[in-house]
This record gives sequence, C-alpha cells and structure tokens, in this order.
Amino acid sequence: MKQDTKLTEPKIEGNALQPELARNEFKERLKSAIAVRAEKWEAFRTQRAEKIETVKAERAEKKEAARADALQVSLRGRTARKVVEVANHLPVLGHMSQNGELQARRNEHEKEWKCPEGYANTAIETERFSMELLKTAGQGMPPEEQFVILQLHGGGYYNRIHNTYRDAAVWYSECGSGMDVLSIDYRTAPEDPYPAALEDALEAYKWLLEQDYLPKHIIAAGDSAGGGLALALTLYLKDHQLPLPGGIVTMSAWTDLTKSGDSYQENFDKDPIFGGSRDTLVYKEGYYAEHDPVDPYISPINGDYSCFPPMLMQVGEWEMLLDDTLEVAAKAKEAGVPVKKHVYPGMFHIFQMGFHLFPEAEEAWKEVAEFLKMIRNGQEYKK
Repeated sequence: MKQDTKLTEPKIEGNALQPELARNEFKERLKSAIAVRAEKWEAFRTQRAEKIETVKAERAEKKEAARADALQVSLRGRTARKVVEVANHLPVLGHMSQNGELQARRNEHEKEWKCPEGYANTAIETERFSMELLKTAGQGMPPEEQFVILQLHGGGYYNRIHNTYRDAAVWYSECGSGMDVLSIDYRTAPEDPYPAALEDALEAYKWLLEQDYLPKHIIAAGDSAGGGLALALTLYLKDHQLPLPGGIVTMSAWTDLTKSGDSYQENFDKDPIFGGSRDTLVYKEGYYAEHDPVDPYISPINGDYSCFPPMLMQVGEWEMLLDDTLEVAAKAKEAGVPVKKHVYPGMFHIFQMGFHLFPEAEEAWKEVAEFLKMIRNGQEYKK
C-alpha cells in the first residue's frame, strides 16, 4: 500500500533542535501515519465485507427466485420459456423474430392447413379482407341458437393470420363444446394502418349479426394485438349504441400502445420475446401512423368499461405487456364488470399458443372452456 506520510528522522544541526524533541516528534508522526493506514485499511475491509454481503444477498435472492419459479412453473413450462427466449435472441433470426419479419416470411411459405376430421372450414371473401368460419361437421343448429367466437389474431397489427390461429380456432371450438369460430384476416400495417383493423373487425361482427347469430351468443376473443382489438371493437360498439357481444376473452392483450405501464421497464430484461431490444413489434409506430395512440380505439386501456360483458383476461408474469392487462382488468372491475384476471407465474407472451405442450398452456385453455361454458349456460360469472 502506498505510504501517505514520508517518515524520516530529522537532521540535527548544532543546537537548532534537541535530540530528544526530535525523537518525540518522529514518534508522533509515525503513530499518526500508522493510525491513518489502520483507518484506511479498516474502511477497505468494511467496504469489501459490505460488497461481499451484497453479492451474497443478490445470489440468495436469485436462488430463492429460482426456487419459487421452480415451484410455480412446470419443468416443461420453464423449458418452453427458455426455448422462446433463445429463439428470439439469436444474432440474426432473433432480431427478425422480434420485429415480426420472420413470421411474415413464414406466412408466405406456410403449408396448406389441413382441417381436422369432424370440422369444416369455409373461406369467406369480403371486399377488403377474408374470413374463415370453422364449424363442426354436420352442424344442424340454426344460427340464432348457436354460439360463435370471433377470433382476432395477434401480430402487433403487422402480421396476418397463419396456421397457428387455425389451430387455435379448433381449440376454441372444442373449449366451447362445438361453438362456431369466425377468424378474420384483417388488414394490417404498414400498408393499412389504423383504423383498418377496427373497421374489419366491425364488419365481421356485423356479418355475424346478419347471419342471425345473437349478440349475446358472440364471444370476442383475441391474443396480443387481437386482444386489444377485441376490447377496442367492444368500446366502439358501446359508443355507437350497437349490441355488445356476450363475452370477451383476451390473452396477453396489447392495450397500451403508448407503453406507459411500469412493466415495460420492469420486465424489459426478463421478457423472453420482446425483452432486451427496442426493435420489436411493441415499439413499431406504423399502426397508428398519424393518429394519437392515446385514442381508446387504439389503446383501449384508456376506454370506459361500464356496461361491458363478462371478461376473462390472461397474461404471463414475465411480460412487458403485463400492466396492459392489469390496468384494464382493474378499470373494468371498478366499473362493475364481471372480470377474471389470471396472471400465470413465470409465463411469457401468448404462452397459450403452446396448446398441449406444457401444463400452463393446457390450464389456460381449460380456463377458457370454463368461461365459455358459463356464457353458454347464462350463468353469473364468478370473479
């Protein structure tokens, strides 16, 4: 350690300084230097000890979080989460996945979807977009008695419908004990920004009414951007005195395109899909273009939820979009809406699309089935 005080015994010239006084002065200076060194060493030891304790506490906290995660999240769920994280953070493909480019390319080369046995999937063309109506084969129930799910797909308002959502339509139908499912391939940005998606969702809803489906028999359902679109559609229907659907299901709904929720920062490094980068679908602004993203039809988190139908809102704990669901659920509950909010521990964005691959996804679909059964039977929703 560098010496702070130079210690040399003074030279004595003649009678200028008595030898005894010089020795005493040297001793005092030596004691002072030793005391300074001891004080600095003690401060260093204390600082090092505090740092070690901090590191130990951080490690213990991480271990405890890992233990809690292991208790709450299944092994297959943790594996799925890790796979999703790795896939979305590869040097090149991860970047393309996060900003939606990879899914767009996949859609162009996707294999033709094979409708499962026992179902019929009918393509419906409108002037501006296409739809697909999935029905159980041999369905003889008239539309006014049949329930139908209006599925609004996710993809950040940039990606179109793909086979995962055709699989989801089958799962919705099975969860609804044979409910019809209308999936719409609404127009997307950047070619068709807001309000194109909302216009198409509204047209699809009106089409169902024209087919004699009763409003109370329609369930609007969507994931991610589609979940936000389901809420925006219902807000629009209410504001324009049109009949509301009988229920709403959202999965990881994107309800705040201003990204004002704390979870956008708190989960930024944790989110396996959108985390660690601002070059993602979440940060694209082309959907609302020149419109104000605060508009409730763009960010339904800002809407009025009074008189809304029962809602089931699911979200993963590790999502940047976590607060998008929490805030809407809180507003709806305050407005007296029957709403069930379920935060799945350790789960990621639209984990439900894992279907049967891990328990958390299966549990989420069972919860959807319970909700649809309640709507079908006209039961009071247990929040």
